[in-house]
Amino acid sequence: MATDKSSRKEPGILVKGYLILYNAAQVLGWSYLLYQIVTFYLSGEYENKKLWDHVKTTVIIFQNAALLEIFHTIFGFVRSGVFLTAMQVYSRVLVVLGVLIAIPASQNSIGVPLALVCWSITEIIRYSFYALGILNAVPYFLLWCRYTFFIVLYPFGVSGELLCMYAAQAYVAEHKNFTIELPNAMNFTFSYQYFLLFNMIGYIPGFPQLYLHMFTQRKKIIGGSSGADRAKKSS
Repeated sequence: MATDKSSRKEPGILVKGYLILYNAAQVLGWSYLLYQIVTFYLSGEYENKKLWDHVKTTVIIFQNAALLEIFHTIFGFVRSGVFLTAMQVYSRVLVVLGVLIAIPASQNSIGVPLALVCWSITEIIRYSFYALGILNAVPYFLLWCRYTFFIVLYPFGVSGELLCMYAAQAYVAEHKNFTIELPNAMNFTFSYQYFLLFNMIGYIPGFPQLYLHMFTQRKKIIGGSSGADRAKKSS
Protein backbone atom coordinates (compact mmCIF):
# COMPACT_ATOMS: atom_id res chain seq x y z
CA MET A 1 0.00 0.00 0.00
CA ALA A 2 1.40 3.37 -0.98
CA THR A 3 2.14 5.88 1.74
CA ASP A 4 1.80 9.61 1.28
CA LYS A 5 5.26 11.17 1.45
CA SER A 6 3.86 14.02 3.47
CA SER A 7 2.92 11.57 6.23
CA ARG A 8 6.47 10.28 6.58
CA LYS A 9 8.65 11.71 9.29
CA GLU A 10 11.91 13.17 8.09
CA PRO A 11 14.97 11.50 9.66
CA GLY A 12 16.60 13.44 12.47
CA ILE A 13 19.91 15.23 12.19
CA LEU A 14 21.87 12.31 13.67
CA VAL A 15 20.35 9.86 11.21
CA LYS A 16 21.02 12.24 8.35
CA GLY A 17 24.61 12.65 9.49
CA TYR A 18 25.05 8.89 9.70
CA LEU A 19 23.55 8.36 6.23
CA ILE A 20 25.78 11.02 4.71
CA LEU A 21 28.85 9.34 6.22
CA TYR A 22 27.69 5.87 5.13
CA ASN A 23 27.02 6.94 1.55
CA ALA A 24 30.24 8.96 1.36
CA ALA A 25 32.24 5.97 2.62
CA GLN A 26 30.62 3.79 -0.05
CA VAL A 27 31.48 6.32 -2.75
CA LEU A 28 35.10 6.25 -1.65
CA GLY A 29 35.15 2.45 -1.41
CA TRP A 30 33.67 1.81 -4.83
CA SER A 31 35.83 4.54 -6.37
CA TYR A 32 38.89 2.83 -4.93
CA LEU A 33 37.71 -0.50 -6.34
CA LEU A 34 37.31 1.01 -9.81
CA TYR A 35 40.81 2.50 -9.47
CA GLN A 36 42.16 -0.93 -8.50
CA ILE A 37 40.54 -2.56 -11.53
CA VAL A 38 41.85 0.05 -13.98
CA THR A 39 45.39 -0.02 -12.61
CA PHE A 40 45.35 -3.83 -12.51
CA TYR A 41 44.84 -4.04 -16.26
CA LEU A 42 46.98 -1.02 -17.18
CA SER A 43 49.93 -2.35 -15.18
CA GLY A 44 49.80 -5.76 -16.84
CA GLU A 45 49.27 -7.60 -13.54
CA TYR A 46 46.52 -9.65 -15.20
CA GLU A 47 49.23 -11.66 -16.95
CA ASN A 48 50.22 -13.47 -13.77
CA LYS A 49 47.50 -12.68 -11.22
CA LYS A 50 43.72 -12.97 -10.98
CA LEU A 51 41.69 -9.79 -10.69
CA TRP A 52 39.81 -11.25 -7.72
CA ASP A 53 43.03 -11.72 -5.75
CA HIS A 54 43.86 -8.06 -6.35
CA VAL A 55 40.50 -6.58 -5.30
CA LYS A 56 38.83 -9.13 -3.02
CA THR A 57 39.35 -7.26 0.25
CA THR A 58 37.76 -4.09 -1.11
CA VAL A 59 34.83 -5.98 -2.63
CA ILE A 60 34.16 -7.98 0.54
CA ILE A 61 34.21 -4.90 2.77
CA PHE A 62 32.08 -2.55 0.71
CA GLN A 63 29.65 -5.01 -0.82
CA ASN A 64 28.89 -6.69 2.49
CA ALA A 65 28.51 -3.26 4.10
CA ALA A 66 25.38 -2.97 1.96
CA LEU A 67 23.70 -5.35 4.40
CA LEU A 68 23.27 -2.27 6.59
CA GLU A 69 20.84 -0.93 4.01
CA ILE A 70 18.31 -3.59 4.95
CA PHE A 71 18.36 -2.22 8.50
CA HIS A 72 18.11 1.33 7.13
CA THR A 73 14.76 0.39 5.60
CA ILE A 74 13.58 -1.58 8.65
CA PHE A 75 14.27 1.34 10.99
CA GLY A 76 12.77 3.87 8.58
CA PHE A 77 16.01 5.74 7.91
CA VAL A 78 15.20 5.66 4.18
CA ARG A 79 12.01 5.30 2.16
CA SER A 80 12.92 2.17 0.18
CA GLY A 81 10.91 -1.02 0.64
CA VAL A 82 12.42 -3.68 2.87
CA PHE A 83 11.73 -6.60 0.53
CA LEU A 84 13.10 -4.96 -2.62
CA THR A 85 16.20 -3.74 -0.78
CA ALA A 86 16.80 -7.19 0.73
CA MET A 87 16.52 -8.88 -2.67
CA GLN A 88 18.94 -6.45 -4.29
CA VAL A 89 21.48 -6.86 -1.51
CA TYR A 90 21.01 -10.64 -1.42
CA SER A 91 21.88 -11.14 -5.09
CA ARG A 92 25.17 -9.26 -4.75
CA VAL A 93 26.15 -10.85 -1.44
CA LEU A 94 25.41 -14.28 -2.86
CA VAL A 95 27.81 -13.63 -5.74
CA VAL A 96 30.54 -12.46 -3.36
CA LEU A 97 30.15 -14.93 -0.50
CA GLY A 98 28.36 -17.86 -2.09
CA VAL A 99 30.15 -17.87 -5.43
CA LEU A 100 33.47 -16.01 -5.61
CA ILE A 101 34.65 -16.89 -2.10
CA ALA A 102 32.95 -20.26 -1.76
CA ILE A 103 33.90 -21.60 -5.21
CA PRO A 104 37.38 -20.30 -6.19
CA ALA A 105 37.03 -21.72 -9.72
CA SER A 106 34.46 -18.99 -10.43
CA GLN A 107 37.15 -16.35 -9.94
CA ASN A 108 38.51 -17.16 -13.41
CA SER A 109 35.21 -16.28 -15.11
CA ILE A 110 35.02 -13.30 -17.48
CA GLY A 111 32.00 -12.40 -15.40
CA VAL A 112 34.24 -11.16 -12.59
CA PRO A 113 35.62 -8.01 -14.28
CA LEU A 114 32.30 -7.49 -16.07
CA ALA A 115 30.30 -7.52 -12.84
CA LEU A 116 32.82 -5.55 -10.78
CA VAL A 117 33.21 -2.72 -13.29
CA CYS A 118 29.43 -2.38 -13.62
CA TRP A 119 28.93 -2.56 -9.86
CA SER A 120 31.61 0.07 -9.25
CA ILE A 121 30.25 2.67 -11.69
CA THR A 122 26.67 2.02 -10.57
CA GLU A 123 27.49 2.40 -6.89
CA ILE A 124 29.65 5.50 -7.29
CA ILE A 125 26.70 7.20 -8.99
CA ARG A 126 24.06 5.76 -6.65
CA TYR A 127 25.77 6.57 -3.35
CA SER A 128 26.80 10.05 -4.56
CA PHE A 129 23.17 10.64 -5.50
CA TYR A 130 21.96 9.50 -2.06
CA ALA A 131 24.53 11.53 -0.12
CA LEU A 132 23.85 14.75 -2.01
CA GLY A 133 20.11 14.06 -1.94
CA ILE A 134 20.15 14.23 1.85
CA LEU A 135 21.66 17.71 1.48
CA ASN A 136 19.17 18.65 -1.27
CA ALA A 137 22.17 19.34 -3.50
CA VAL A 138 21.86 16.82 -6.34
CA PRO A 139 23.13 18.38 -9.61
CA TYR A 140 21.17 17.59 -12.74
CA PHE A 141 24.18 15.82 -14.29
CA LEU A 142 24.24 13.31 -11.43
CA LEU A 143 20.47 12.89 -11.63
CA TRP A 144 20.80 12.19 -15.34
CA CYS A 145 23.59 9.66 -14.74
CA ARG A 146 21.54 7.92 -12.06
CA TYR A 147 18.61 7.38 -14.41
CA THR A 148 20.55 6.78 -17.63
CA PHE A 149 23.69 4.72 -16.98
CA PHE A 150 21.57 1.82 -15.70
CA ILE A 151 20.42 1.20 -19.29
CA VAL A 152 23.83 -0.33 -20.04
CA LEU A 153 25.19 -1.11 -16.58
CA TYR A 154 22.27 -3.23 -15.32
CA PRO A 155 22.18 -5.82 -18.13
CA PHE A 156 25.97 -6.09 -18.32
CA GLY A 157 26.26 -6.30 -14.53
CA VAL A 158 23.61 -9.02 -14.35
CA SER A 159 25.35 -10.88 -17.17
CA GLY A 160 28.57 -10.79 -15.17
CA GLU A 161 26.81 -12.14 -12.07
CA LEU A 162 25.22 -14.96 -14.06
CA LEU A 163 28.52 -15.89 -15.70
CA CYS A 164 30.13 -16.16 -12.25
CA MET A 165 27.26 -18.33 -11.02
CA TYR A 166 27.42 -20.50 -14.13
CA ALA A 167 31.14 -21.14 -13.64
CA ALA A 168 30.52 -21.98 -9.98
CA GLN A 169 27.65 -24.40 -10.61
CA ALA A 170 29.65 -26.21 -13.31
CA TYR A 171 32.49 -26.76 -10.85
CA VAL A 172 30.09 -27.82 -8.07
CA ALA A 173 28.41 -30.31 -10.41
CA GLU A 174 31.73 -32.12 -10.70
CA HIS A 175 33.17 -31.70 -7.21
CA LYS A 176 29.98 -31.64 -5.08
CA ASN A 177 30.99 -28.66 -2.95
CA PHE A 178 28.59 -27.97 -0.05
CA THR A 179 26.42 -30.85 -1.29
CA ILE A 180 24.77 -33.48 0.91
CA GLU A 181 23.82 -36.72 -0.80
CA LEU A 182 21.83 -39.72 0.33
CA PRO A 183 22.21 -42.00 2.12
CA ASN A 184 23.26 -40.21 5.30
CA ALA A 185 22.35 -40.27 9.00
CA MET A 186 20.12 -37.18 8.67
CA ASN A 187 18.21 -38.64 5.71
CA PHE A 188 18.55 -35.21 4.09
CA THR A 189 19.80 -34.12 0.69
CA PHE A 190 20.99 -30.74 -0.55
CA SER A 191 22.48 -29.82 -3.91
CA TYR A 192 24.52 -26.62 -4.00
CA GLN A 193 24.47 -26.81 -7.78
CA TYR A 194 20.66 -26.74 -7.80
CA PHE A 195 20.73 -23.93 -5.26
CA LEU A 196 22.87 -21.83 -7.61
CA LEU A 197 20.75 -22.78 -10.62
CA PHE A 198 17.60 -21.82 -8.71
CA ASN A 199 19.08 -18.39 -8.00
CA MET A 200 20.06 -17.99 -11.65
CA ILE A 201 16.51 -18.81 -12.73
CA GLY A 202 15.27 -16.20 -10.25
CA TYR A 203 16.79 -13.50 -12.46
CA ILE A 204 14.27 -14.33 -15.20
CA PRO A 205 11.24 -12.75 -13.45
CA GLY A 206 13.24 -10.41 -11.23
CA PHE A 207 15.53 -8.53 -13.62
CA PRO A 208 12.94 -7.45 -16.25
CA GLN A 209 10.66 -6.14 -13.50
CA LEU A 210 13.43 -4.02 -11.93
CA TYR A 211 14.77 -2.90 -15.31
CA LEU A 212 11.38 -1.75 -16.57
CA HIS A 213 10.71 -0.04 -13.23
CA MET A 214 13.88 2.00 -13.72
CA PHE A 215 12.69 3.07 -17.18
CA THR A 216 9.39 4.16 -15.64
CA GLN A 217 11.27 6.15 -13.00
CA ARG A 218 13.50 7.68 -15.65
CA LYS A 219 10.51 8.89 -17.65
CA LYS A 220 8.85 10.28 -14.53
CA ILE A 221 11.92 11.99 -13.09
CA ILE A 222 13.87 13.38 -16.04
CA GLY A 223 11.16 13.47 -18.68
CA GLY A 224 9.99 17.02 -19.15
CA SER A 225 10.20 18.52 -15.62
CA SER A 226 12.32 21.40 -14.45
CA GLY A 227 15.60 20.60 -12.73
CA ALA A 228 14.21 21.51 -9.31
CA ASP A 229 11.10 19.42 -9.82
CA ARG A 230 13.17 16.42 -10.92
CA ALA A 231 15.37 16.55 -7.87
CA LYS A 232 12.31 16.86 -5.65
CA LYS A 233 10.62 13.86 -7.30
CA SER A 234 13.73 11.71 -6.89
CA SER A 235 14.12 12.39 -3.18
